[in-house]
Amino acid sequence: MTEALPRRGMMSGQNIIGEVTESIHKFLIDNYDLTERVPRFEEDLSFVPKDREEVIYIYMYRAAQNPNLRNAKRYRQAPVFVKGKGENPDEVYYHRPPLMMDLFYLIGVHSKFRSDAERLLGWVMLALNEATHLVYRPRKFHLPDGRLVDSIGRDYSVEADPSDDDLYMEKVSLALCDDLTVGDAINFFSIQEAPYRPFLTYRARVAMDGPLVSGDGGTTIRMPRLGRRETVDESEPVTSRSGRMIAGKTESPNRMAPGPEPKNFRKYSEDNPEQSTENED
Repeated sequence: MTEALPRRGMMSGQNIIGEVTESIHKFLIDNYDLTERVPRFEEDLSFVPKDREEVIYIYMYRAAQNPNLRNAKRYRQAPVFVKGKGENPDEVYYHRPPLMMDLFYLIGVHSKFRSDAERLLGWVMLALNEATHLVYRPRKFHLPDGRLVDSIGRDYSVEADPSDDDLYMEKVSLALCDDLTVGDAINFFSIQEAPYRPFLTYRARVAMDGPLVSGDGGTTIRMPRLGRRETVDESEPVTSRSGRMIAGKTESPNRMAPGPEPKNFRKYSEDNPEQSTENED
């Protein structure tokens, strides 16, 4: 007796939030060229350095679903194509649409002198402005049998060629935003028991993929036949499927043309263009 294969995989996007935070850290460290000594990176806002050590604080304080990119929760075919082995048919997987999330980060700076802190804040602002894509890599999919593949069905590799037209890429953008007022920031630092520092707020937009569900084959969609639309008397109210009354369409009254009353004009009939009426004063 053969053991049945699992039909549901792992959450493909469960680690994306932590990976975005690590990407911000790595990007700033790799591109730092302001001084010979790289600043210290901290997530604890209450940390106070000693001597003249400079610190960059990176703290994700809010995550919210993007209302403009919200999708329906019904299952649909996932964009992953895995060929069957031998005579087996191609494998088909379904998933719910990705959860589109906005991650909000507070990035603050500290230095012994105020001027040095402002200089460091300016460098952070310009450096992150160059980060067009904080994350740019092939989209990963966890199959129900435990395999980690890309959209083409190959074993997952970050070094895959992104120029392949059939390869779906995962992109995380980072943008400067004005999400906290000064009053909100003061309350936020007070809750963290940290002194108020110069700060910036950034928004990272991510797509979080859920688990894949294996299917037995394609999906059959049955559509009703198209027929002639029944004519409806528009002068009477019509009842919709929900039971609500829809007001009937009323004829628009004859409107007079703006301006003075016309004189000496002829009105032609479309049925009999030779027949005309004259209006003389």
